[in-house]
Amino acid sequence: MQLDTSDSPRQAGALTVLGLESSCDESAAAIVRLDGAGRPSVLAETVRSQDDIHAPFGGVVPEIAARAHAEIMDTLVERVLAEAGLGLPDMDGIAATSGPGLIGGVMAALMTAKGLALGTGKPLLAVNHLEGHALSPRLSEPVEFPYLLLLVSGGHTQLLIAEDVGCYHRLGSTLDDAAGEAFDKTAKIMGLGFPGGPALERAARNGDRDRFDLPVPLSNRPGYEFSFAGLKTAARQIWEEFDNPTPADISDLSAGLQHRIAQSLANRSSNAMNYFIETFPDTASPTFVVAGGVAANQEIRKTIETVATDHGFRLIAPPLKWCTDNAAMIALAGAEHLRRGETDGLNAPARARWPLDEASAKLQPVIGSGRKGPKA
Repeated sequence: MQLDTSDSPRQAGALTVLGLESSCDESAAAIVRLDGAGRPSVLAETVRSQDDIHAPFGGVVPEIAARAHAEIMDTLVERVLAEAGLGLPDMDGIAATSGPGLIGGVMAALMTAKGLALGTGKPLLAVNHLEGHALSPRLSEPVEFPYLLLLVSGGHTQLLIAEDVGCYHRLGSTLDDAAGEAFDKTAKIMGLGFPGGPALERAARNGDRDRFDLPVPLSNRPGYEFSFAGLKTAARQIWEEFDNPTPADISDLSAGLQHRIAQSLANRSSNAMNYFIETFPDTASPTFVVAGGVAANQEIRKTIETVATDHGFRLIAPPLKWCTDNAAMIALAGAEHLRRGETDGLNAPARARWPLDEASAKLQPVIGSGRKGPKA
């Protein structure tokens, strides 16, 4: 983002921002207002799911997702403006996810935002989708910096320290698959339906989580990295040994996988909590934020809450509607940057990869780098 040096009362008064999101398979729009003290309120929001059109394929088809985003985005903008009783002239800025995500999807929201910004003369805010998740708990309650952040979703599993808006330090990331990917791919193998994560959680409710010998990844290794590929493979191998899996087989394997993922997240988070306390010893009541779609999983929330309590941390997780992809978090992130006078030009790129902590990603890439930039 670039600093807006024009004479503007933005930083002193209330700010109203339209936010757009289309990084994967949720099309969303929202309007968020920051009051003069920086307290946010969601004036309107809407999310259009694509579950029905992707269900026959057992996963998100990027080309279909991009087309669906492009067809609905204008309608969603009209809907939230009408719900809030506002017009585009009432907006102080237009925010949109600029990455990371499926590039065709990202372009749908970003190009819509660019058109609106160009047509109205309003500032453009190109938002990192991961920062939206990182700031999402602030939609519902005050969260003071610094705080420890577990970002856990279908495409990302990371531990970071959020020091301020736009300032994040990555402690560790996944070495292979993200936690949500392990949920979704295992659910697909088991034929549980789409979306896979919630389907597997439902199947696990009455299961015996200790029936199968599944590993807890990296449990005996120090540090903050994650790994879920081996666990996913172990679950697949167990599944392939069944000739005719019974409902109990499905329930027990789902429960076992879910429990091991929760244990792994708790184990690595415990290490990060110890580091945070050492790094910020004067923090009276340290905060641990869990954000991202997988944060909606109830066993994961309970397991993480236990670890947080044991380490003296206050656990904060967004309401379920703001855990999964949504535009309210994008509008909030945009408003926070606009409040600082930081805006983007109309040449802001759509990015398939965009690490939240770019410095760490470039110096210590976990997965690797390519012509599109560091993967993680």
